[in-house]
Amino acid sequence: MPSSMWGKGAALCALFLAGCQVVAPPQQVKNTSRTFTSVVVDAGHGGRDSGAYRRYGPPEKVVTLDVATRLSRKLRESQFNVVMTRTSDVFIPLDTRVDIENGTPNSIFVSIHFNDSRRRGVKGFETYYHSPYAAELAQNIQSRLCSLNGAVNRGVHTADFRVVRKADYPAVLVECGYLSNRSEGREARDGNYRDLLADKIAQAIVEQRHGVGAYRASAPAVVNQEPPRQQPPPPQQRKPVLNPPGEGPGLAPPTLGGHGP
Repeated sequence: MPSSMWGKGAALCALFLAGCQVVAPPQQVKNTSRTFTSVVVDAGHGGRDSGAYRRYGPPEKVVTLDVATRLSRKLRESQFNVVMTRTSDVFIPLDTRVDIENGTPNSIFVSIHFNDSRRRGVKGFETYYHSPYAAELAQNIQSRLCSLNGAVNRGVHTADFRVVRKADYPAVLVECGYLSNRSEGREARDGNYRDLLADKIAQAIVEQRHGVGAYRASAPAVVNQEPPRQQPPPPQQRKPVLNPPGEGPGLAPPTLGGHGP
């Protein structure tokens, strides 16, 4: 066969092989936690799962739902789409929580918890993550919480908690203090303090998306406030009793028992 024919054949063969190359599907790129438009807010525990239950603080499932509800309101006011894993005292399995977070496109996941220890002196905030995509978000939340007066910074850590390990999007778990500690447990009972926790977490999330200074705090919700006490009415002046005509002080009939009317 002439060399020119060999050259044409080789060129055609190379072109054919190039067209037959198997192209691998593009790898799914996870959200970098700076492009999200939705936030999945997870109130830890619930229903038959009370979570931490210590003498100083209320049951964990109660305060996690309260903080999560306040956080959701603040994020909606900041124009985020918000999905809560639970809105009442119900038990939600961990896998269901994971399904909710993974079923919310272009989102981040924030799970609210309170901590517990047998050592009553242990206190402070901790934030956990699994994916490196969530590291910056976790650090920002921890920094904002630790800006509170008297806060103890127990650090940001990686963890294998199911709700952060199985997440398709950036996911963090926030421990908002120790219910087993006298001071933090009693603070958790205060609605104004819980609103402050929600405010700091919301600030970190908004600034993660839009930059430092973008958050505008809303007025705290008025909760657990006693109604104003009613002032007792001033005592009414008794009108003088006028004796009927024809009766005087010495003419009125005596009363039984010696008591007045």
